[in-house]
Amino acid sequence: MEEFFDLSKFDEYREDNRLEVKRAKDRLPEALWETYSSFANTNGGCIILGVKEKEDKSWHTTGLSNVDKIKKEFFDALHNPNKVNSILVSDKDVTDYEVNGDVILVIKVPRASREDRPVYINGDIWNGTYRRDGEGDYHCSKEAVLAMLRDQPEDRTDYRILENKELKDLNWDSVHSYRRRYSAAHEGHPFNEMSDEKFLMMIGAASDETSDHFVHPTAAGLLMFGEYYRIIREFPDFLLDYYELFDPATRWTDRLASHNGDWSGNIYDFYTKVYFKLAADLKKPFQLEGLYRKDDTPIHRAVREALANCLSNADYCLPMSVIVRKYPDKLVFINPGTILLGKEQMLRGGVSKPRNKLILNMLNFIGVGERAGSGVPDIYKIWAEEHYETPDVQEVSGRDGTIHTIVTLPLEMKKGDFSAKSQAKSQAKSQTSKSEVMEQRKIAAFQLIQIGEKVTVPRIAEEMNVSERQIRTVLDQLKNEGKIHFERDGRSGRWVVGGSED
Repeated sequence: MEEFFDLSKFDEYREDNRLEVKRAKDRLPEALWETYSSFANTNGGCIILGVKEKEDKSWHTTGLSNVDKIKKEFFDALHNPNKVNSILVSDKDVTDYEVNGDVILVIKVPRASREDRPVYINGDIWNGTYRRDGEGDYHCSKEAVLAMLRDQPEDRTDYRILENKELKDLNWDSVHSYRRRYSAAHEGHPFNEMSDEKFLMMIGAASDETSDHFVHPTAAGLLMFGEYYRIIREFPDFLLDYYELFDPATRWTDRLASHNGDWSGNIYDFYTKVYFKLAADLKKPFQLEGLYRKDDTPIHRAVREALANCLSNADYCLPMSVIVRKYPDKLVFINPGTILLGKEQMLRGGVSKPRNKLILNMLNFIGVGERAGSGVPDIYKIWAEEHYETPDVQEVSGRDGTIHTIVTLPLEMKKGDFSAKSQAKSQAKSQTSKSEVMEQRKIAAFQLIQIGEKVTVPRIAEEMNVSERQIRTVLDQLKNEGKIHFERDGRSGRWVVGGSED
């Protein structure tokens, strides 16, 4: 925590989300404990006693008349469970300095671990829990306190078995689409031969470890594959929202929300639909590995990772939405809830602690997401290699203490980056040829056919927002290349993967 306070920079410091000054001439100020709680529940910080903030926000030392007495008062209160529920500070974290002839005391408060939050004062978890926002300490709402309590156990919300729900509450088109992707990613795996019920149990979406010995969905299974109207009976504030904001004159140019009513509204279908929309403007080659599309580029992997992180780390019990926004110059991913490991550890990597382990596992099974703790550092690395502006990760606090995490991926080249590689990328991005447009449409259409239950020309045209005539041209090319064929069923039919005659 040395980075919080450097004596040589004293005259430059101002109060912010990690620094708080208090006068405290000859006694320990009672308001110190609100700041202790708020720093511990947020990102840690330093409380500096014997300093006053001037009107211009600069600091003026007032000094302490008896620093040893104040230290003793602090540690006596710290070890009193009626004053504070968690001891996070040791003797090495409390240091006195002489500044401008005055003695000041610096108390370094670390961020509390997931298991220790919430840190509260005066024996009152509901009224004594605080969070730091800017320069102030704010009461946490009941929802914010409950969110911290939910995050304490190792096995969290999505493991819960919902005995009031049945497998019929799941959307079976979603389940079968997922199974096709699982089968493609795990050829010959014994799970592929199992019944739907057994398969769902094996991936953590259902369980028979219940009081009635019947199979019921887990919370993860309901969130991943359920019908929206059934999900909200268990998670009343559940909402997944995608916006495309390309025209500043309109509220949005495209929107997909789980409460629309024209699709399932679950996490799996949201991921599939939104990744398709996010990837539509990212350049990629059209390649097949066997019968399945291989279109991985570092940028695509990074975008998948960001979307998987957003969905698997969201607190679906908070009264906030999961929001994905697509702008011409950036992608933004917003999820309710704190970063369980803390921002610094997340950026360092090496440790993985998703809020919803089972949801991330299910995404991992179909090749999405990273469980080694290197996902976010890899995103930063890829963005640097591609010469984009640096990504940004923020925890933003509401006045009631509820937190949402915002990850921003810029799609603009770094200013002043005139390397040959960046110039070539910039030129290629701005000059997309007709053949490239066709290749991108072929990729998109192939993806829909690969995962779709019943894919027709009108449906593909609607999903891709192009005309049916253009889609027929795309399908003709894919058919001539032997990548798809039309499978008839009486007078109707559907497009499926693989080369064959009609």
